[in-house]
Amino acid sequence: MTVFALPAWVRALRPAQWMKNGFVVAAFFFAWRDPSQSAYVQSWWPMVSVALAVFCFCCVSSAVYQLNDLRDIEADRAHPVKRMRPLASGAISVSGAVALAVGLMVAGLGAAVFLPKAFVWAVGAYVLMQMLYTLALKRVAYVDVFVIAFGFVLRAVAGAAAVSVRISPWLLLCTFLLALFLALCKRRHEKVLLEDGTEEQHRKALTGYDRHLLDIQIGILASATVVCYAIYTLAPETVQRFGTDRLGLTIPFVLFGIFRYLTLVYRHDKGGRPEKVMLTDRTLIITVLCWAMAVMAVFWI
Repeated sequence: MTVFALPAWVRALRPAQWMKNGFVVAAFFFAWRDPSQSAYVQSWWPMVSVALAVFCFCCVSSAVYQLNDLRDIEADRAHPVKRMRPLASGAISVSGAVALAVGLMVAGLGAAVFLPKAFVWAVGAYVLMQMLYTLALKRVAYVDVFVIAFGFVLRAVAGAAAVSVRISPWLLLCTFLLALFLALCKRRHEKVLLEDGTEEQHRKALTGYDRHLLDIQIGILASATVVCYAIYTLAPETVQRFGTDRLGLTIPFVLFGIFRYLTLVYRHDKGGRPEKVMLTDRTLIITVLCWAMAVMAVFWI
């Protein structure tokens, strides 16, 4: 491997996408302040377990990205943005991508066996679903975005399974709605980008979407996400579990974050890569940090 090839191999892993695996930590984070579970998660092994769980998902998700790029290599070469991907641009070879995918999958699934069986089933379900997505489901409008959203839910469920703690159904619903919101924003961006009539060539599912209908659906999901989060923070079960009703004070940060993302989507055409937006938009980064600090303040003060 040459010095110049290394960045291409790193980019092929799509490390920016690994931030999605932060959802694996959600159950561990909230269990930390749940009196019925905190004694367990505050020991050293659950910390190791959740870190290993994140590692597993980083490996298997990057492996799936390689398989996806292999299957769509010709379409990516015709895409105005995706043609710069390492495989489509020729920066890495097909055989190299296959070897990388196999190695990552073996590493991810191999590490999973050191975690509870429920986690193994969850990560296995994730891999199977992503395989079906790559082979067929990504070509079916709306089915594709629902699969993406369920992928986030499986991450959260797997994270809870890794440390053997409960996770609120409301939190899972919030995860699903937020992921679906981001996925539809991405589809809208692609519809706008490919208005020259080449949408079917780049992504067959795009022909099943209507830009104006997407605008309505995005608005519905934005509202539903905020309402669901509000219900979760104020629900009697949540108040009882954490011993406080002040978690509702974090709702404005979620609402502001949704508003900011909508601004980026509709005024700046930045809905195509949610992970890049989350890592580069200063306002959104500050909002997320403020939300996290507010949650910790509610729990620890």
